[in-house]
Amino acid sequence: MRYRWDGHHQLILRVWARGSWRTEQYRLVLFDHMGSGGSDQAFYDSSRYSSLDAYVSDLLEICAELDLTGVTLIGHSVGAMMAISAAIADQQSRIARLVLVTASPSYMNHPDDDYFGGYSSHELDELFESLDANYLVWAEAMAPVFMNASSSPHLEQELQGSFRRINPRVARDFARVAFRSDARHLLSSVELPVLILQSTDDVVTPEYIGTYLQERMPGSVLVTLAATGHFPQTSAPEETANALLDYLGSAA
Repeated sequence: MRYRWDGHHQLILRVWARGSWRTEQYRLVLFDHMGSGGSDQAFYDSSRYSSLDAYVSDLLEICAELDLTGVTLIGHSVGAMMAISAAIADQQSRIARLVLVTASPSYMNHPDDDYFGGYSSHELDELFESLDANYLVWAEAMAPVFMNASSSPHLEQELQGSFRRINPRVARDFARVAFRSDARHLLSSVELPVLILQSTDDVVTPEYIGTYLQERMPGSVLVTLAATGHFPQTSAPEETANALLDYLGSAA
């Protein structure tokens, strides 16, 4: 892993895929997951990182190594599952609140439970086949769909560039972890205050998922953003940051 500090005062630890945000009011801790960004690729092990558990362990290790307390943990996409799992496993009570951005407890449909996360098992199998066949082609095609910001093609290109910089093996492993994980059973155990930021017209996370999360986490607040797509922190950084800062201000 690689992590760095930025700013001062209250702590914010970010677990999200991309997008930048700076503040003079809060101290930020940003890190790269093992296998991505500036982490040491030599330490990446497919078998170890075949589930969320290793990522959650890394996250809690950062909190312990830096002796963080009063942390606002921000998780984007599958990072939200990690944040939820970390909060429950946080025996030292270092995490004070969660912010979940375009979060989903499960991307797979579970019709027996009347849950529809957005993808059938067959659709996920096809997605994995596409990834295995040619990751770069998949990344080029899917980045605009995920970003969903047709009026800002440069953002789609930036996301394509981010995807291209990921080792294809790591990307394929991570996609399987993300789309196959199921954190629904953990939601009722979250006792911390939670802000849920749900964007509109997100192909990855159906809009009703925000309501699903709110109904199952008693201490949660749901804010639906005008931003479209799966990366509101990139496509609408001001709106996303304002919603976050408003929430933190009211919680202070």
